[in-house]
Amino acid sequence: MIVQKDFLNKLKDFGLNSYEGKLWVALLSRGVSTAGELSDISNVPRSRAYDVLESLEKKGFIIVKIGKPIKYLAVPPAEVIARVKKLVQEEAEQKDKLLSQLKNSEVLSELSSLHAEGIKLIDPTDHSGAFRGRDKGYEHLLSLIKSAKKSITIMTSKEGAERKYNLLAASLKKAAKNGLKIKFILPQNMDKNVQELISLVAEVKLQKNASARFCIIDNEHLFLFLTDDQNVHQSYDCAVWVEAPYFAQYFKSLVDKEY
Repeated sequence: MIVQKDFLNKLKDFGLNSYEGKLWVALLSRGVSTAGELSDISNVPRSRAYDVLESLEKKGFIIVKIGKPIKYLAVPPAEVIARVKKLVQEEAEQKDKLLSQLKNSEVLSELSSLHAEGIKLIDPTDHSGAFRGRDKGYEHLLSLIKSAKKSITIMTSKEGAERKYNLLAASLKKAAKNGLKIKFILPQNMDKNVQELISLVAEVKLQKNASARFCIIDNEHLFLFLTDDQNVHQSYDCAVWVEAPYFAQYFKSLVDKEY
């Protein structure tokens, strides 16, 4: 049986590896079959077929029929999707419960103490990082926003303003409630609805040529995107972060003077 490689790759969305995908597709095409028959038509080695079929049975993709020789029955794909969805939800709930327990545990306290001690040993020049991909950059930016204590200044593009608001809204509202000084510098052609939403949590300044994308946190951290979001795919968007108070304060003074 010849199955397109692209099709098999899509089966990874079901949580299947290559051998599992091949045997499941082979069984779907037969309805019911033995391990030997499935091995022959799927090109999965017989030495692996039983282990892989056992894995598929545990995952709920196939049923083992009673009798000899052992035969396997395919579960309808629609039912498989329902089972996979349920399993994913159960695993997510378990992980969420575990992480919630860890939040107030001694383990987290000890890890935090280790991190605090480690930070003291880090050379100031090591407080920097580079991020490839917009999502990776936003993860760190969100972390910086959450840890802000005094001020947050953000300049961004028209499209970037909506993205950042959607990502940062909850943290910005909390920061504003705690009395932090928050400023957004946005392009003049900014969408009015987005501008109004941002103005609820921050001072908004409109600037004709505001196209750079950066964030200054507490006059200590500078987070800067290096690419034009109009001309680069989000996977190739690049950013750098430095914790350099002297440089951040100087950069902030230039921003305040200009805007």
